[in-house]
Amino acid sequence: MNKAELEKIWGQVPVDYYERGIANNFGQRLWHDRKFQVIKKLCFGFTPQKILDVGSNSGGMTAKIANLFPKSKVTGVDVYQKAVDFATKHFPMISFLVADGQNLPFKNKEFDLIFCLETLEHVVNPQKTLLEIKRCLNNKGRAVISMDSGSFLFKFLWFFWVKFGAGKVWDGAHLTNFNKKSLKKKILEAGFLIEKEKVSHFGMAITFVLKKK
Repeated sequence: MNKAELEKIWGQVPVDYYERGIANNFGQRLWHDRKFQVIKKLCFGFTPQKILDVGSNSGGMTAKIANLFPKSKVTGVDVYQKAVDFATKHFPMISFLVADGQNLPFKNKEFDLIFCLETLEHVVNPQKTLLEIKRCLNNKGRAVISMDSGSFLFKFLWFFWVKFGAGKVWDGAHLTNFNKKSLKKKILEAGFLIEKEKVSHFGMAITFVLKKK
């Protein structure tokens, strides 16, 4: 898929989609509130100095991460310039950069905690993104990967959401279709160990906490 095709997909989704959805759509608000309840529980006791959010989009979820870790320095990266501009304007306490998750502009072992939330399914090469996350994670650090589980219920609801609901802007946006088994396989192939995993949202979402071997 070339850059022009990707730009078209990115441009389908308004940069304030999450902010408007969480404010105005009960289902979206419930989904993301529950997602961060899970993340908060899985990350309890973590004391990271430097955090990276890969696929920060418009910054709303990155801001929630920053709220969970108020003493940490948080950086968000996204490949879409308009999303980064929006995030920089609305969340000035966080550093946002335009960068591809498949080629992160950071030193080896630079971060203590790296998030990649609802992003891997949107990248051209998820395996390369996982390898970059591992490269940028320090030896005692943790990575948190969260996305839909690819369950039958999720696929059923997603189909109607993108074809007939407010999620039409996401039609064609999933470049890779994962399920729990295939995602775990990718994670292990990238050289991670799975420290924790949590299925939530009636089986429709999966969150992993990873560490280096």
